[in-house]
Amino acid sequence: MPKRLFDLFWSALGLALLSPLLLLVALAVKAEDGGPVFFRQVRIGRGGRPFGIWKFRTMVVDAERQGRSITVGQDPRITRIGRRLRATKLDEIPQLLNVLVGEMSLVGPRPEVPRYVDLYTESQRAILALRPGITDLASIKYRNESELLAEAENPDETYIQVLLPDKIRINLDYAVRANLRTDFLVILATLGLYPEARLQGDRA
Repeated sequence: MPKRLFDLFWSALGLALLSPLLLLVALAVKAEDGGPVFFRQVRIGRGGRPFGIWKFRTMVVDAERQGRSITVGQDPRITRIGRRLRATKLDEIPQLLNVLVGEMSLVGPRPEVPRYVDLYTESQRAILALRPGITDLASIKYRNESELLAEAENPDETYIQVLLPDKIRINLDYAVRANLRTDFLVILATLGLYPEARLQGDRA
């Protein structure tokens, strides 16, 4: 089964099965402060093309104008329901819509905002040849990224100089050996259903 068919099948099935949960989350987000249910942010996708990523809104309205592009520690912009959604990753489920229309894949490098992509070196821009995804090995490694950055003296600098290059390296290495089996294992590991340590040992 080609990767695109894999993505289409599971994203459509996921949206159908999770629709009651999505409705409940949408109502909870709306009830908290009356603001928009969804948050759409411009990210850079395959081939350097920008697209709008779908997420349940977890921050106050206009949060982007009030702080960093990255979330650090107990960011005061995060709403009460937003903290729960982030902890469970439920805020990411709407990205199944991005997968359905072909802007993203289930597994692939997390798409970055334009200002970080503008800083890529020539070699790092190789990541733009890959379709971005909802989850990847780097996301699993840095699942506590917010807390890690909170410990840094300069979070933005640490993200740009340390985390971002490592994420790109991890994803370029994974792309060489990726197939549907390894993608499925990454999804399972993201859900806590497969040992993260074994992912490094699995090969195509």
